Parts: sequence; C-alpha cells; structure tokens
Amino acid sequence: MKIVKADVAYYQWPRPQPITNGLHTYTDVTLGVVKVTTDQGITGIGISGAKPGEKQFISTFCEQIIGMDPFMSELVWAKLFNPKISGRRGLETRALSAIDFALWDIKAKAASLPLHVLLGGFRKNIATYVTGGYYTPGKGLDGLGEEMAGYVERGARAVKMKVGALSPRDDAARVKLVREAIGPDVKLMVDANCAYRYYDAITFGRMVVDHDVFWFEEPVQPDDYEGMRKIARAVPVTIASGENEYTKHGFRDLIATQAVGILQPDARYTGGVTEFMKIAAMAQAHGLDICPHGDQQTHLHLLAAIPNGLMIEFYPKEFDPMWGNVYVNTPDINADGTVTVPEVPGNACDPNEQELAKYRVG
Repeated sequence: MKIVKADVAYYQWPRPQPITNGLHTYTDVTLGVVKVTTDQGITGIGISGAKPGEKQFISTFCEQIIGMDPFMSELVWAKLFNPKISGRRGLETRALSAIDFALWDIKAKAASLPLHVLLGGFRKNIATYVTGGYYTPGKGLDGLGEEMAGYVERGARAVKMKVGALSPRDDAARVKLVREAIGPDVKLMVDANCAYRYYDAITFGRMVVDHDVFWFEEPVQPDDYEGMRKIARAVPVTIASGENEYTKHGFRDLIATQAVGILQPDARYTGGVTEFMKIAAMAQAHGLDICPHGDQQTHLHLLAAIPNGLMIEFYPKEFDPMWGNVYVNTPDINADGTVTVPEVPGNACDPNEQELAKYRVG
C-alpha cells in the first residue's frame, strides 16, 4: 500500500462568548483536518490546529510522505522528526502528530477495526471529567456554581475549573463555592494553565486543600521543573501536567522530576498515536496514570487502549456551537459519567463535511 495524496482543510467558527483561563482568552474554535489517501482508496484522518507555522509544516510533511507505505508509521515518523532541520518541540511536532494520526486511521480502517482494538484494547467505556469554570463576562459566583452543578446533573462525576486569573484568595473563594455546589462526592480539579509563580501556587494550593481538590493542573510554566518540585513538597495535592510537553523524551524528563502524579499528553501535540502509546507505557512503568489534554474525540480510542487511562477530558456543548456536528460520530456523556468509544473502523474522527463546509477558511 502506498500514499498517493495528502492534504489538509482548515475551519474556524466563533464561540458563543469568549472564554478565559489563567492566561489566555479564546474567541474562536479552529480545526485542521488532514487527509492521507492510499492507492487502495483508504483515507486516513488526522486532526490538527491551524496556527501559521503549523500549517507550513503540515503542507511540507504532506509532500514528503507521498509514495511511502502508511503501515510503516515508525519509518514515516522518523523521516518527519528532524530536529536539525525542523526543530524538535513545537509546531513541527504538532504537524507530525496529525500525519501520524492519519496513518493509524488508515491501518485501523484497512483492518476493519476500531483503533483501540488495533492498539490492544482495554475498555469500551471511559470515565470523563467535564472542563468548565472559565472566566466569562458577567458570570459571577452564582453563575459559576450553577454552571458546575449543571454538569453534575447531566452525569459528570468529575469537573475541572480554571484558576490563576485572580488573586490566590479570590480564586480560592471560587473553589470553595464550586465544591459546595457540586457536593462532596464529585471529583474537583483546578487548572492554572501555567499562570502562577511557584510561591503563589503554594499559597493558593494551601488555601484549597480543605476543599478536596483531586489535582492541581499546570500550576507553573511547563519547563519550571524545580517549581513543580517545590509545590509538590509544600502542598498535599497531586500535580497534573504535560499538555505542553513534547515527545517521549519530554515526558521522560517530566517523570524524572517525581513531582507530577498524573500525566496529560495531548496526542495532537506530542507526536500522534505512535508517541502517545510510548508515553503511556513509560508512565505505566512508573506507576503513573494518563489523563490526556484536549479534544475528547481524538483521544477516545487511545485512552480505551491503555490500562493506565484514568479519565478523558470532555468539553461541554456550551462553549462550542458546532458541538456534535464536527465529526460523524460524537458520543455524549452517559448517565454514569462515562463515554462509550464508537465501534467504527478507524479513529472515529471522520469529519462531518456538510456541516463544516460553511466554516472552511483554507
């Protein structure tokens, strides 16, 4: 089997209102859909972002893989991962990730198997946590409590809220309110999106310990390993990190800090399916769980294939007017707080072309 065509389409649409975390505000949803087609008529789908540099690398990589065997995904990965020429931890790795996703989709479709089965298979239903609690205009404390309690009413057994944009004391008050709103039996996580210096993270962490926080995500910048160590020693809350880490080598170094209890690779960034599975195995060998960052659709089959997959991040429809219309198969949260992996050949990322067409930008 040979690759005869590889291209990408980009889409963008506005959110109902801007959402803000500890450092950043997001006004739109952007999406790249990479298609890799073989001489046997099988098309694999990879999902990417749409940043300018990422687009350039995707275009270049699509040209470079023509004529290669899509089953030889390790060879393709090695060809495209060229630190001397392209760099090693950034937009080039994100572009590589989308290509790799498409290759594994081809393999699963060729075998007429769901991707998680091809990868080994471990579960059919995956525990979820709902990400919300963003800073949005006019929400206020009452609105925050209603929002997070609403996710629980819909079946969520774990929820995550954003922190870091306010003072430690003000954000601690928000955490207290959310804990009261969701009750004692629902897991509560907080995500600073790298907004703190280590000393502010320690101050905040000590303020929320009594509210039974399940994890404290990205308290400091991703390269501040020493800061993570200081926080882990000072605050009895598990640190989660890894969404801004790249490749198995980056996760090797993150694990070596012994500060992080839950790893959060995003397969769209860190090297695709090929690298995600290696990271998961490395984490398993160190007794660590995986909770991948980002788009649930791209991670469903990956988390279903590994024994140390703890929960999958789930973004609610309130933040995306195209929720349920981006992909052909979009599972919702079950009554027990899990999501069921689509039993279709491939990675279940085939786009809903008709709905997406009106938002195409490239």
